[in-house]
Amino acid sequence: MTLDVAIVALPLLGALIAGIGNRHIGDHAAQWITSGLMLAVMVISWITFFDVTGSGNTRTTELFTWFETGSFRAAWAVRIDQLSAVMLIVVTTVSAMVHVYSIGYMHHDKSVPRFMAYLSFFTFCMLMLVTADNFIQMFFGWEGVGLSSYLLIGFWYDRPTANAAAIKAFLVNRVGDFGFALGIMGVYLVFNTVEFKPLFDTIIAGQTPPTFNFLGYEVDTLTALCLLLFVGAMGKSAQLFLHTWLPDAMEGPTPVSALIHAATMVTAGVFMVCRLSPMFEYAPYAKEVVTVVGASTAFFAATVGLTQNDIKRVIAYSTCSQLGYMFFAAGVGAYGAAMFHLFTHAFFKALLFLCAGSVIHAMSGEQDMRKMGGIYKLIPTTYTLMWIGNIALAGVGIPGVFGFAGFYSKDSILESAFAAHSSVGMYAFWLGIIGAVMTAFYSWRLIYMTFHNKPRASHDVMHHVHESPWVMLAPLFVLAAGAILTGFVWHESFVGSEMEHFWGQAIHFASTNEVPHHAHDVPLWVKLLPLAAGLIGILFATYAYLVQKGLPAAIAGALKPLYLMSYNKWYFDELYDAIFVNPIKVFGRFLWKKGDGAIVDGAVDGFAWLTGEWFAKRASALQSGYVYHYAFVMLIGIVAMVSWYIFAFGK
Repeated sequence: MTLDVAIVALPLLGALIAGIGNRHIGDHAAQWITSGLMLAVMVISWITFFDVTGSGNTRTTELFTWFETGSFRAAWAVRIDQLSAVMLIVVTTVSAMVHVYSIGYMHHDKSVPRFMAYLSFFTFCMLMLVTADNFIQMFFGWEGVGLSSYLLIGFWYDRPTANAAAIKAFLVNRVGDFGFALGIMGVYLVFNTVEFKPLFDTIIAGQTPPTFNFLGYEVDTLTALCLLLFVGAMGKSAQLFLHTWLPDAMEGPTPVSALIHAATMVTAGVFMVCRLSPMFEYAPYAKEVVTVVGASTAFFAATVGLTQNDIKRVIAYSTCSQLGYMFFAAGVGAYGAAMFHLFTHAFFKALLFLCAGSVIHAMSGEQDMRKMGGIYKLIPTTYTLMWIGNIALAGVGIPGVFGFAGFYSKDSILESAFAAHSSVGMYAFWLGIIGAVMTAFYSWRLIYMTFHNKPRASHDVMHHVHESPWVMLAPLFVLAAGAILTGFVWHESFVGSEMEHFWGQAIHFASTNEVPHHAHDVPLWVKLLPLAAGLIGILFATYAYLVQKGLPAAIAGALKPLYLMSYNKWYFDELYDAIFVNPIKVFGRFLWKKGDGAIVDGAVDGFAWLTGEWFAKRASALQSGYVYHYAFVMLIGIVAMVSWYIFAFGK
């Protein structure tokens, strides 16, 4: 129990030491204290993971009662089950590697202690979220990661673009969080509890009120609650319509991208849907919405990733696309497959982001791939590790033999979508296949544009290209091991024959949900199609960027409308500016000028004129300076008061 509490408490301790100590303890002390504590938490988390998944030793440690009023009660507890154990090793391993990586990447920055404090505080909030035993604790962790991501994205606050990106991330997530909050309120209103266990027991027992009346319509209770909660997941996990914050968040330091936008915060929505599987299992229409939104996001983000030139933005849209895969897996009922891809994706996507950071570090801060090229011999270690990350992302492997991590997890998702035998399942399957082609293409495009062909950078930049220090490279090897082995090692546990034993009671499958089992019996062509899709993308990218190098420009010219649509991210930002941002600005200016300026300021100025110019001047005329005038006025006042009293109360 003490170790369970330590997992959550130690990152907070590191944040407090680095944040309060700041310049008093110095850069090195802040780096090594926070990194050392995170490494300790990582080790404890792995021990906990093997304990829980191996022996089924699940437990909940209640620390104290947080809120209690009437029938409402919320405790701060540490819930350790199979689902939270998986998230613990994802969060702590990636966070520990990012902490260590930041020692080298941020060593020239003027605010190192503040940065390390933000990283540790973010980790604490994320751990608070994944170990929550009730909605209130989850919501506080949910909002905590939102706050800390705002601080990390806007870390370089002297850059206007970083400030704008931080504000955008904060505001877009508030839209999702509003839906999440309404969902929590609805859960308490319907079930009179915010704790997970009594809530899930009630739902599984079939005691949910079937419908409620809304504006004259009978609405399914669980569907409405699940959709509201899913809106929160859409914001936090950057799903279609609430995705616009994620690419702009690349304005933060690269370690932030790896921590927040590859492995941890953006997966909070997927974790939440899987945690609430007892709710979603009995809300089929909500699951269909999750499937459609996830599949659409996977397709949309992949199309945008094809044409981006900023190395971090390509990986960011890749993250958005892969999150879509996770969601449609959960939508068809394959929660194990969703968590499996979350697990493997954390390692290879964090690896890709940190490799991108190593490239940027080598290229003197340059992020535009059009200004790179010809550096694979200069940074061979980073180049090799980037290959590992890309192979894992593309899902390259031989069925029944071996493949990197993404091969096992992505294939299990696509097989589950096919095994759903539903219209939304087939919609997700085919968009997922098309997305796999595009994923492989933009992954290899990134490799070729960054490392191959002739150098396109200036002579000065090329002269200073160098491999990153070992304090930055060492974490990459740890993540590379995860990118290679996690799929092969844990495939049977997450989605295979050991699935039911592995997950225990952490994930609930309704008796009608046969998707996880039917996914093992899909036709051979379904198993081979993702591999074929990946190879098509790889071969086309190789031909376009190594053999026929003028082909991309020719295609962009021939399909200019489609190219511009992809390059401009389907014009979502422009659309939102036109529909929401600009009208709100106009309305705000109207309230400022006509409301605050004309009415409020006008009323104040008018009252000041009335009292100062009109009343004061006339009152001053009564001040003659003669005492007998004042005595006469006093006498009149006394006579008036006595007369009023007599007439009012006299008999």
